[in-house]
Amino acid sequence: MLTASYIKHELRFLKPAGTSRGVLLSKPSWYLVVWDSEQPDVQGIGECSIIPGLSPEDATTVESALLDICQNIVRYKEDNSKLNNLPSVAFALETALLDLQAGGNRILFPSAFTDGAEGLPINGLIWMGTKERMLEQIRNKIEAGFRVLKMKIGAIDFDDELEIIKEIRRAYKPGDLEIRLDANGAWECDKAMDKLNRLSAFSIHSLEQPIRQGQIAEMAEICIQSPIAIALDEDLIGISDLLEKKQLLQNVRPAYIILKPSLIGGFKAGNEWIRIAEDNGIGWWITSALESNIGLNAIAQWTATLGNRMPQGLGTGSLYENNIPSPLYVDKDSLYFRKSNHWDFSGISEKL
Repeated sequence: MLTASYIKHELRFLKPAGTSRGVLLSKPSWYLVVWDSEQPDVQGIGECSIIPGLSPEDATTVESALLDICQNIVRYKEDNSKLNNLPSVAFALETALLDLQAGGNRILFPSAFTDGAEGLPINGLIWMGTKERMLEQIRNKIEAGFRVLKMKIGAIDFDDELEIIKEIRRAYKPGDLEIRLDANGAWECDKAMDKLNRLSAFSIHSLEQPIRQGQIAEMAEICIQSPIAIALDEDLIGISDLLEKKQLLQNVRPAYIILKPSLIGGFKAGNEWIRIAEDNGIGWWITSALESNIGLNAIAQWTATLGNRMPQGLGTGSLYENNIPSPLYVDKDSLYFRKSNHWDFSGISEKL
């Protein structure tokens, strides 16, 4: 008989993580565990991870949904439509069931990546902070071997942000270093174009979500006028209907969409977005939503099967002091899976 339980695991950042919505010191995650009562040692694990202020769910909603899943796991296995507005919970359930189906060994999508033969190119993530702190992060990432940087902007003075980017470009030409920016919806509509025009002098690859989500007409106009390629991120959250997805991308026409399985409802939903994007000539890449290694592992394995060689946003495994040790590791600017590095659940084993 199919059985399920869940545990909470509060992830603690090694260093404060600055975003336009504030500074994160920790974030909540839950692990959904599923097994057959006749084989209790074979367990599938999925992660439900939310970002306060960004995810559509809060902790109370998540706990309630996970409890209902555990009480009705057979029904949810057959039909998870009740989770359409709970994307991180849907992602956890899909991952746990895929893991169990594959034997409970955390190999959900076998590929050259899980064989250890290929790595996934990734970008280096630069958190918001003081000018000095951001420059320090940039130097560290470049010294580590990264050639694509993603900078979060919108929380400090815009002129300081321009000066940081100017300093980067003095040292690194566009052919040597790609710069991606993420405003997390921080800009006002009437100021967005001026900022995009000023940034365009520095050969920016793309800019995610310049204005707050839900301003579809304004975003469409920005995509037409912007000298920098615009990527949608937060605007994808909360859309589960196929027709609505098509309408959004056809109306806004962004250059890219950014897919976070925890925020869009999992892999099936992600595949649907990809098909629609490609049908409309829109590029895409995958980004984790600050999951622990449980969620990151599943996302990376899925990404490895998609054939997109752009640098992905998957370099988040080293953010936490209490992450789950795993076969994932970063070398220079790529994420790898080393089979000889085993999973270590000792930190949460008493809860499993």
